[in-house]
Parts: sequence; C-alpha cells; structure tokens
Amino acid sequence: MWNNLLVRLLDPLIRVGTLELKMPDGEVRRFGDGTLPRAAVTLTDPDLPRKLVMNPDLAVGEAYMDGSLVIDHDDLHGLMGLILANLREGNQAWWHRLGERLAYGFRRFQMWNPVGRSKANVAHHYDLSGELYELFLDEDRQYSCAYFRSPQDSLEEAQRQKKAHIAGKLLIRPGMSVLDIGCGWGGLAITLARDHGARVLGVTLSEEQHRVATERVRAAGLADRVEIRLTDYRRVAGQFDRIVSVGMFEHVGVPHYNAYFGKVRDLLTEDGVALIHTIGRAGPPSYTSPWIRKYIFPGGYCPALSEVMSSVEHQGLWPADVEVWRLHYAETLKHWQERFLAHADRIRQIYDDRFIRMWRYYLTASEMGFRAGRMCVFQIQLSRRATAVPLTRDYLYRAEGQPVRGQRPRAVEAAE
Repeated sequence: MWNNLLVRLLDPLIRVGTLELKMPDGEVRRFGDGTLPRAAVTLTDPDLPRKLVMNPDLAVGEAYMDGSLVIDHDDLHGLMGLILANLREGNQAWWHRLGERLAYGFRRFQMWNPVGRSKANVAHHYDLSGELYELFLDEDRQYSCAYFRSPQDSLEEAQRQKKAHIAGKLLIRPGMSVLDIGCGWGGLAITLARDHGARVLGVTLSEEQHRVATERVRAAGLADRVEIRLTDYRRVAGQFDRIVSVGMFEHVGVPHYNAYFGKVRDLLTEDGVALIHTIGRAGPPSYTSPWIRKYIFPGGYCPALSEVMSSVEHQGLWPADVEVWRLHYAETLKHWQERFLAHADRIRQIYDDRFIRMWRYYLTASEMGFRAGRMCVFQIQLSRRATAVPLTRDYLYRAEGQPVRGQRPRAVEAAE
C-alpha cells in the first residue's frame, strides 16, 4: 500500500526532469518526462515509503542521514535541484497540500521563543564544538551571507566586503555607540570598533560564542571599546546611535516581531540608524522545514518581506532602505560546504559519519534553496527620523556604480 501511495505522491510532483526510484522490494519506478535534470535513488528501509508519504520533508533528510536513502554518485545537489524545480510548479498530492496547510497553521506555536526557550534553541546549534566552525568558516568566523562583488572573490574577501557594506549603511562615525544584536564570535563588533572608532556592545545567547568573542576582543586590545554580554536583546537597556543585527532575526519568530522592532525603536537615539540583515523568502509567508526545525535551527524561521514590514510599520520606524541579495548566500554556502568536506576526516573524529551527512544535507539544501528556490537575504535599514540617513545612496557608491571599498562613509549633514 505505501509503495502505491508514494507513487501517487511522486507522479503529479515530478513532471520536469527524471527521477528513477528503486523501492525496498526491488521494484523500479520512473517519474518525469525523461529529460534532464536526472536523479536516481534507492530506498533500503522497508518502512521508508510510509515515512515519505506521511512527512516527505522530514523523511528525506533523516533517511539521507541514516543512509537508507542512497543517491547515485551521492549527487545530493542534483536531487535537490530536481525536487525544487518541480515544487515550483505546485503539482502536489492533495494530502501533501493539506499537510502544508496544517504546518502553516501550527507555525506560530513552533516559533514561540520566550527568553528561556531562545537560549536553548541557540545552544542547539551555536554551542557545538568551536573547532567545527573554525574548520569551514572564514578566518573571522562570519556565519552569515558574504557579499560577492565577483564570482572570483575568496570567502575571506567576500566576508570583508559584507562587513564594509554594513558599516557603510550604518554611517558610523568615531565615538558612536553601537548595539550588535546576535554578535556571533565578535568579528563585526571588532571591525566596527577597530576600523570605525565605534564603542560596541555585542549580545549573544550562546555561551561558546560569548567565550570566544570575549577572548578575541581582549586579544585585539579592544576591551575598552567592545563589551560582549551573554544576554537576550530584550534585556538590554539604554540608547544607541546605531543598532546592527546580522543573521539573528531568523531566530526571533513571527509572534515576537512587534516586540523586536519595538525594542529596536526604543533602543535607538532620535537620530539613530539600524541595519537588520536576515535570510528571507521571495514569496508569501510560509513555515520552516520540519527537518531544519528538528535538527538544525529549532524555533527558526526565514520571513517573507511582507511579514517583516508589517511589524516595522506598526512600531513607528522608517524603512530607510531595503536591499535584496539573491545568489550571494548560494555562493557563501558553496564555499562552506567545500571547506566542510575538505575537513571531513577531522569532523568525523569530533562527531561521526551521521553528523557529517546531516550537515552536508543542511548545507546542500540551504544552498539549493537560494540557487533554485525562493530564498534570499534582506538588508533593511531603519531609522526613527526620515532625515537620519542621506537622501540617496551616493554615500555608498561611486559615480560609476562601484561600491566604495574600505572607505568610511561621511554623513550628509544637509539631509538633517
């Protein structure tokens, strides 16, 4: 019965390209129009057809981790590309569409992230072995989308360009106070203090990040200008000239958006500027993949722009600028996966083969979500006053349209 139901699930779904599926009993079925892209998969667990019918997103990821879903040549990119190309067509079995509606209905409960739960969710991912992140991130441990001005850029160069682009949008001048919400391992906070003369408070819920970031600040001789605090942003008091948050908003959750942007407004000075950098989706509101939620980012969600701006509008903030990055994260994830696999032997010693397959699935699924799906990155510049930032983007770009490399932006006083 479950084999037949799996066929009924895949028949309407795979219309473009070709999927060859070998069932646990040896039966081979083909789906699609016989063209490229092509993927061949073998199921070795007799119970896997049932799991795929009941919850395909979760079951595919778990089966790949456990080795009961075997892809020819281990071409995970090819299989993901084939699935995403067909999902865009919307040809799904009725019970799959029903399951998606139910998942959407329960999403607010899954994204309920009070302070205690937020800390546990952060620990699940960011308090893994510090060595793991050293092995695949850039030298500054930037665990967010890099900014590729050219496909030939190295990961280190692209991450430096990302930080410079953010600093430019923040219009930082020496002596300004900056709050870094979700400061990671401290790289951006150190850059803003060292290269732009800011005084920075970085906050994180990860004990491992707090430890490493504090050590890095001390080693850089910036302890008088940078403080790394182990606390929730909701517990921060005072006011700041600038607020920046990179790769943290994905952990806030839709039920908390109004409170988040209300806090940003309250913490900003009257002439303050905030820059929120977050993964998002170029489509309507949705829900988090069950596999991602269970194994990678519990409580996480990548929002539609409409969800973000609705809360911004209700908190009295000006959306001074919105920039959409499309394939930058796909390239970032490609670099991460190459480095991750290059150090697979060491990572296997720290964890095991299942962990490697889990992270390969995570990095590949994420890359293909940006490359073939509808994922993107939003950079949203916010202010309390309409005149807090210049009237044009000239402060970021030269006349020929090229980003200013490493130049400290000057505020346009006339705009005030």
